[in-house]
Amino acid sequence: MTAPDPHRAASAAVRAFARDTNLLVAGRTSRVRGTTQEAAALRELLARLGSRAFTADESGAPGVEFEAAGTGWRALVDGAPIPDRGDAAGRIDFAGRHMPVSRALAGELADSGIVRGLRVGIAMVLEPKTAQLALLLRGAGADVAVYAHPDETDQEVAEALRALGVPVDADAALSGGAERAAAEAFLRRGFDVLLDDGSHLIRLAHESAPDEVDRWIGANEETTSGLTPLRAMHEAGALACPVIAVNDAAMKTDFDNLHGTGQSCAFAIADLLEGVGADIAAQPALVIGYGPVGQGTARRLAALGADVRVAETDPVRALRAIHDGFRTGRAAELADGALVVSATGAPDTIGSDIASRAFAIAVAGGVPGEVSVDEPREPVGAHVERLASSGALLLAGGGCVNIIAAEGNPIEIMDYSFAVQLAGLAHLVRTRPGIGVHPLPREIDERVARTALAARGARVDEAEAAASPADSDWRSPRSRSAGGAA
Repeated sequence: MTAPDPHRAASAAVRAFARDTNLLVAGRTSRVRGTTQEAAALRELLARLGSRAFTADESGAPGVEFEAAGTGWRALVDGAPIPDRGDAAGRIDFAGRHMPVSRALAGELADSGIVRGLRVGIAMVLEPKTAQLALLLRGAGADVAVYAHPDETDQEVAEALRALGVPVDADAALSGGAERAAAEAFLRRGFDVLLDDGSHLIRLAHESAPDEVDRWIGANEETTSGLTPLRAMHEAGALACPVIAVNDAAMKTDFDNLHGTGQSCAFAIADLLEGVGADIAAQPALVIGYGPVGQGTARRLAALGADVRVAETDPVRALRAIHDGFRTGRAAELADGALVVSATGAPDTIGSDIASRAFAIAVAGGVPGEVSVDEPREPVGAHVERLASSGALLLAGGGCVNIIAAEGNPIEIMDYSFAVQLAGLAHLVRTRPGIGVHPLPREIDERVARTALAARGARVDEAEAAASPADSDWRSPRSRSAGGAA
């Protein structure tokens, strides 16, 4: 009888922990009980994924602990067995318990009264973390409604949110004209502020409900792919409202794109391949695009044992990939027999020329049409199809793999991103900027980061803290000098 591969067992254990909890590995302390080869492999993998080993002199329990259980491993979170999250309401509650930063920022909004009576529309992937964002805003006094694209709607979460009294214009069964009608009905609810993901609703409003846009205080945009067309609209004189570039905040991009999307996409890909009998370990993998999403995905795939290469048109990013230890070159030359992952956020990244060479194809992040291959497909497993002409495996239908085939970014990561959304909302309402795409001041990044550090019981170096600019206070409408934006 062949002994189990310790590295494969370690990968399975860590991915099972992530699936069962939707929690992040990076930044979490960990402890593995045991002295076997499997235990050593698990410790090594956790370290590669960004977890720090819990030491004997630390108080409390490690963030995640693994102990042998039968032929596998059992994970404990903060010293307790992983709870059964149960139904959608249970998953929403579990997410809320692991979102201390957003809770703290929402509490400040409630204390200030700045969003009391404000009509806020949330147009984002609808899953437990987004449901929590809606509930936190409602708790702070806002009048909230939610929309999501059918492909990005967890139907059970939508129904649970409705049961809690939040209007939801989202249905996973909609398509075509009914899908657009639902989006337009959402916009016609009438909002003061729209929080968008991909700028789909901001752009639709400009097209079909410009009178609503004229009444907006403004909007927040969550993604790189959403900001690109909005900046083009502004340059063309077509943008009719202020937009806060939430995506560009360091507490969003440096964590959501790099750590959140990186882990959730790499793990989802490994899970899907395992489901059809393929192993990510030693698998050639090509990541196209080496922005934050590409960097995070490449690092996690490499941690899981894949032989990662990178294709990048930007010379600085290509050089960065080389310094991170990856082979670089042209996609068409590196795709042979590889798992090819598009991380560009641009349509037509993977066409038939690359698909004909690939072993498997997936999209991390993603926009519609990022995989542009028009040929018959044959289902071979859950969210896995085989392309008829090339035989390549297409994962999640060529859509965003961590949304379609998994539960999206880990809870703690969305906690940071949604905390930035909450702070950005207050900044937008208080400052009322003119039409255009506006950055968030660095002080908001620092406020969110300090809140996150406090939630972990950590702090910055005192000398550094003394030298850094004073925190802005967006909770009160006081004016500031030109040297400090708020």
